[in-house]
Amino acid sequence: MLCLFAMSRKRILGLSRTSAAHRFPHMTNSNEWEGQVGRSWADLHALTDRCFGGLTQQLLDKIAAQSGDNILDVGCGAGELSLAIARARPLAKVVGVDVSADLIDVARSRGALHGNLEFAVGDAAAWRKDDFVPDLLVSRHGVMFFDDPAGAFTHLRTIAASDACLVFSCFRNPRENPWASDVARMAGQPAADPYAPGPFAFADPQHIEAVLGAGGWHDIDIAPADFAYIAGQGDDPVADARAFFARIGPAARATRESAGAARDELAAKLDRWLEEHRSGDLVAFAAAAWIVKAKADRRWRER
Repeated sequence: MLCLFAMSRKRILGLSRTSAAHRFPHMTNSNEWEGQVGRSWADLHALTDRCFGGLTQQLLDKIAAQSGDNILDVGCGAGELSLAIARARPLAKVVGVDVSADLIDVARSRGALHGNLEFAVGDAAAWRKDDFVPDLLVSRHGVMFFDDPAGAFTHLRTIAASDACLVFSCFRNPRENPWASDVARMAGQPAADPYAPGPFAFADPQHIEAVLGAGGWHDIDIAPADFAYIAGQGDDPVADARAFFARIGPAARATRESAGAARDELAAKLDRWLEEHRSGDLVAFAAAAWIVKAKADRRWRER
């Protein structure tokens, strides 16, 4: 156990990098969410909700099994998870927090009719509300972008109730998520640090355990969740998927960073790739996530 903790602690501190780095495409970080990436996700929130639909229901099922009257949605995006929880728990108080003002504007508009729901612009790694002590903290893929994940989860533990529960989803390895890894390969994107802020920062379950343990969370359960990542739909799902990937995900970055003949070649590759994943009126990809549950460690404050 001591050796495992030491190894994981190095990962937390950024002192150890593995040869697996080449498998991790460079993708979005927290700063980009505050700018163009956040605006794109706000504009296309209905489509991003669609692509995560199969995962969202699995996550909501896990959340439904937990008690909680004061619920914090970390990295809430356009608010789909917050909205679903507020509808299911009309007597609970639900607060969604995200660094993107554009996404929060959309979330507020969607949640305007729910009196038990509010949204705030802020970094969950530092955000707090004096009259709000969350006893259930949730997130759909919103926890992988912290610059200091151990510090962020420490802060969340600090503001949470002593018996709080944490439930969130995050991506597994890129190799199990071809919507990302295939594009990185086609675009020849450079290697990225597997533990750097981004969609795959929590792909390693040992790293998740180390980060949460250092932050004051225990009884950690990490379960796989597979789902269909729907990129395109309708009469011309390939065109729909092409338009989606032009603004969302690694294909958008690769397209922005290429020009001339290289950009045309990449576009042709992407079209062939999308056609290969077409089935009737859908373009969909296998996608792999973790759903993580943990409890606040009551002894943590005494350490």
